[in-house]
Amino acid sequence: MRLVTAGQMRNIDANTINKFGIPGIVLMENAALAVVRQVRKILHGERQPKIPGKKAVILIGKGNNGGDGFAVARHLSVSGMEVTVFFFAGGGELGGDARLNYELYLKMGGKIVQVEDEMQIRLFRLALIQADIVIDALYGTGFKGSLPDLTQKYVAEMNKCSAPVLAVDIASGLEADSGKVSSTAVKADYTVTFGLAKLGHFLGEGPVYTGELLIDQISIPENIIYEEKITTYLLTAEIIQPLIPVRNRQGHKGTHGTGVFIGGSVGMSGAVVLGGRGALRSGIGLLQMVVPEGIVETVDRGVIEGTVWPAPDYEMLGQGAWNAVLERLTEADACAVGPGLKPNSGFLPVIKSILADTSVPVILDADALNLVAGQPELLSLRKGQGSLVVTPHPGEMARLCQCTVLEVQESRVELALAKAIEWGAIVVLKGAVTVIASPDGRVFLNPTGNPGLGTGGTGDVLTGCIMAYAAQGVPLLGAACLGTFLHGRAADELSGIYGSAGFTAAEVADMLPKVRKTLEVEE
Repeated sequence: MRLVTAGQMRNIDANTINKFGIPGIVLMENAALAVVRQVRKILHGERQPKIPGKKAVILIGKGNNGGDGFAVARHLSVSGMEVTVFFFAGGGELGGDARLNYELYLKMGGKIVQVEDEMQIRLFRLALIQADIVIDALYGTGFKGSLPDLTQKYVAEMNKCSAPVLAVDIASGLEADSGKVSSTAVKADYTVTFGLAKLGHFLGEGPVYTGELLIDQISIPENIIYEEKITTYLLTAEIIQPLIPVRNRQGHKGTHGTGVFIGGSVGMSGAVVLGGRGALRSGIGLLQMVVPEGIVETVDRGVIEGTVWPAPDYEMLGQGAWNAVLERLTEADACAVGPGLKPNSGFLPVIKSILADTSVPVILDADALNLVAGQPELLSLRKGQGSLVVTPHPGEMARLCQCTVLEVQESRVELALAKAIEWGAIVVLKGAVTVIASPDGRVFLNPTGNPGLGTGGTGDVLTGCIMAYAAQGVPLLGAACLGTFLHGRAADELSGIYGSAGFTAAEVADMLPKVRKTLEVEE
């Protein structure tokens, strides 16, 4: 699924009108009809042609979003609904197509309550009690900042009502490019958006305020969309399915990829065990683990299907581990470095050697990233010499970029993409919606996963999962997308069983084959 910024959508709209020749009033009419179709589905199901006797409350502001709202009000009135518009502007503030729809609604005797202050709020509460549906057409995709104080009071009332709430294009108060909500926003049960989905529907708090998202292209030609050169996508089953490796019936463990998992320390053996489990559950043929001597027995018992190789360090890996690492990498198809390492600066030269002197695909995670944070230029050593994935959470990304976590969270897409290009690496910026950025300029947002992943070890499982798919020959960007999507979907499957908390990282790993199989058989 393609995703756009508000600016990109404005360009597409403008080109549709000015280059292709579809009048703006036609696009507005198509948008209104898309909303009306969804209202019918919500209230009566798809086959009901009319919706007589039902009551709709529509909140309308100025601008084109308001014009959409008046067009919706007109069509619902024609369908037999009793419509009450609460108008948060004056007719003189509307122009162009929006004003035309306002005047058409007036001509048909449409009911409008002019909202000037809190005096109308009692009438609004009464209308909400009687409403069968509430429609938000206050602000569109150009909104930024906080809703006006008066509007916030009305939105608070709407968010408490029992009727379903439908947002036109985007929930008012939600920023289209970031998913940021500065004060409050309309909490929609449904959003009908036009042309293409917006980044803010999925980033930040977007999923909380968007509800079920429905997309209508409103007759915008595909070639006009193509001209915009969209490079941001939402991961879907349709994108992921072709990436899943297909096993040859004559295959064996030697043809299903060899991965080397490097990490662990005394007290942190679980990170390697979980990473190895994630790799095995993702179908890797051979798993080898390089760990300090002090945890060899623990790791060997924890991952009996893997091969454990001790480095000449007892408590944590140091510079002396290089020979053991190099020996394993000579026949590896991919490797992962970092989980459970502990921040031992003595291991940094080994990371540098892996990046500079080998071409095996590498996934850097956890303390490997914390070690590199002091010399982030090391990440650029891979340019032209091999493939690299970095998988930071926001705190690790902040250390790598020498900024605050807040700055990371406020510009997740932009920062991940900028660093992917700078480092020549695929950046998997973990979070509520994980951002996967590629040096070629493409960005993928992963919608799978839930708060249950906020427990120790789930990131280690993800690292093993990505390594396993890279080892099986999936191109590295595809391995990052595939691993992240399936990892999140495994958590979603567990959430359906246990709720949003209480399942473990090991259970996420063990669920991976099931969710992969589900995708393999989906049509």
